[in-house]
Amino acid sequence: MSNLVHRNLLAAPPLAAGSNGLYLYDRDGRAIIDGSGGAAVACIGHRHPKVIAAIKAQLDTLDYAHTGLFSCASAERLAEMMVGHAPGGLTHAYFCSSGSEGNEAAIKMARQYFLEIGQPERVHFIARRQSYHGNTLGALSASGNAMRRKPYAPLLSPAFHHVSPCYAYRDRGDAETEAQYVVRLLAELEAEFQRLGPTNVIGFIAEPVVGATLGCVAALPGYFEGVRAICDRHGALLILDEVMSGMGRTGTLHAWEQEGIVPDIQIVAKGLGGGYQPIGGILVAGRVIEGIACGSGAFMHGHTYQAHPVACAAAIAVQEVMAEEGLVENCRAMGTRLEQRLIERLGNHRQIGDIRGRGLFWAVEFVTDRASKRPFDPALKLHERVKRAAYDRGLACYPMGGTIDGRLGDHVILAPPYTVTPAEVDRIVGIFGDAVDAALAEVAAEGRA
Repeated sequence: MSNLVHRNLLAAPPLAAGSNGLYLYDRDGRAIIDGSGGAAVACIGHRHPKVIAAIKAQLDTLDYAHTGLFSCASAERLAEMMVGHAPGGLTHAYFCSSGSEGNEAAIKMARQYFLEIGQPERVHFIARRQSYHGNTLGALSASGNAMRRKPYAPLLSPAFHHVSPCYAYRDRGDAETEAQYVVRLLAELEAEFQRLGPTNVIGFIAEPVVGATLGCVAALPGYFEGVRAICDRHGALLILDEVMSGMGRTGTLHAWEQEGIVPDIQIVAKGLGGGYQPIGGILVAGRVIEGIACGSGAFMHGHTYQAHPVACAAAIAVQEVMAEEGLVENCRAMGTRLEQRLIERLGNHRQIGDIRGRGLFWAVEFVTDRASKRPFDPALKLHERVKRAAYDRGLACYPMGGTIDGRLGDHVILAPPYTVTPAEVDRIVGIFGDAVDAALAEVAAEGRA
């Protein structure tokens, strides 16, 4: 019996004993393709020599220094890399240890900004249902993941309110064009601003491409432009959570580059450090920092391990590898191939309802039949069956249930490292397709389809 608290207390996971490039190895030396980069984390693959060398070099000079006393060269340099060229007016960076911590920092900074500029009445946030912003209580309050919220609902803040996601596959009406659907969603957001009182809203929080909860769902054209306009009209901040979809994962360094807008605060994490060290953070517009600087002059928030020297050194090396090896460009190219191969293998499958994504961030949603879009009985845990079948065949993927409402719906994500080759994409899809067939055949054999 393990003394470690695993995610599933009834079944210990296999032990990862090694890694290299695209592969993870179990304790018996069996190679497993990391087809999802863990949770869309391992953006440059495993054990890249440049990153390992950077971590060792940092440990040889400075292992830790508390930010209440010191800054450090690696944190300063990483901040310059992230915002020194002021992408879209984002001029400052704050580094922490996870995406959840990044969302907490964004929430607190947004609230403090309005306090500092004399608008203390702004106390509400608007987010979206079936979104995910982290597991700490503030981030979970912002999240619209019904399944993860439910056990902790009495502890969650009432300052967060939720509107519909841009989930055209299920929510767009049969007689509704894409443009009409976007107009309806924007009207819903505007109505929520009006319900709360426009001058009482701090900001709108959203994932540009919704990650694990909905399964790689990108917004329709014009949606985020409309959201940006609503926030501007009411003086609210636009906060974009790119923990999963950012730092190259969807084919551009920042996912918002494909939306024609710029956020006021952006949360980053997974692709920032590629899993080599725990790191996340926020990128912040100059006007937000200026508002606080001209007020109290101090961000009333902090963590013991923020801007950790070793984590920042690892992230610098990961970003340098991405630039030097043209990995964002490869992500776009291999993302196109991944889309094509998934459509070829599963596009006509009667129990695959939707294939969606951007860059190297793709998901398939399962249905009992395509015409009705009826989901499988959640008791079947189809997503977990696909995961097990894929693992048995040498592929790690990322499953999730509760796609539709926190209870119904199954999807599985593929998000391989940006280093993936054409042959490796083909192999991933081949194994995944066989796993899908095997899992569905298992369900059919049980007479539960």
